Amino acid sequence: MTTQTSSRQNNLAGIMTMCGGVAALCINDGLAKSLMDHYSPIQIIFLRNIIALPFAFLLALKMGGYRSLRSTRVGVHFMRGVIWIAATVMFFTSIHHLGLAEATALAFVAPLFITALSAIFIARVGWRRWLAVSVGFVGVLVIVRPGAATFQLISLLPVATAFTYALLMLSARFVDARESMWTLLLYLSLTSAILTSIPVMFVWSPVRAEDIWLFLAIAFFGTSGITMITQAFRFAEAPTVAPFDYTALIWATALGWLFWGETPDVLTFVGAAIITASGLFVIFRESKVKQN
Repeated sequence: MTTQTSSRQNNLAGIMTMCGGVAALCINDGLAKSLMDHYSPIQIIFLRNIIALPFAFLLALKMGGYRSLRSTRVGVHFMRGVIWIAATVMFFTSIHHLGLAEATALAFVAPLFITALSAIFIARVGWRRWLAVSVGFVGVLVIVRPGAATFQLISLLPVATAFTYALLMLSARFVDARESMWTLLLYLSLTSAILTSIPVMFVWSPVRAEDIWLFLAIAFFGTSGITMITQAFRFAEAPTVAPFDYTALIWATALGWLFWGETPDVLTFVGAAIITASGLFVIFRESKVKQN
């Protein structure tokens, strides 16, 4: 097998795995939207992580060995757990009140926030990427429409989620570079379960028998989605697989229409297209900068 053929197969595996992971996370979001009618976001997060924790433990052990179970930066992992919980609570709350596609589209400004925050705290960002960031936020305004009669303050929650998610991604720089991705995933589940164990007592609702399978499913799809997306970046380079993260818009629109009869209006599609184009341009420019 030639190197070129092997590279093509790796790229295809990465793309397919990425698409599968994105689909799984969209199903995870759809399940959360269903559960939000009867449970608080904190309870959903707690139960999802408690159920998923043994699988995350076994996955880390299998992929990274006993070394992946240890960390020298436990405090940083707890900080990341707090950020992750905040992001998840805001997003689950937003999809309870908004259409799944609308919330997902707004949350896709996360790469633009990462670029902006990187420029402030980490490295210089060129004018082209700053322009893409600016255009992306125009897309947010198109969807949110501040000042219009249809404006909802809750529409800002997915944007806040994107900002918090950007902080989570950048906070990975404070983790020991020798720790694997599997260690990060394990500790994210562990710290999230621990941190929600106390507040969940104040918002607990008895779990209905018919919802048990939903909690099992959300743990499965959430863990599977993150695992597949992580694997996708191991199969192929980031510029190859990252653009396929935007296939979430297709899944979110389909799930929203199928289960809740949600049909995004034209301006939501226009705004989503602007945000997607801006995000793709940022990915393209960052790959060019790394090559130079």
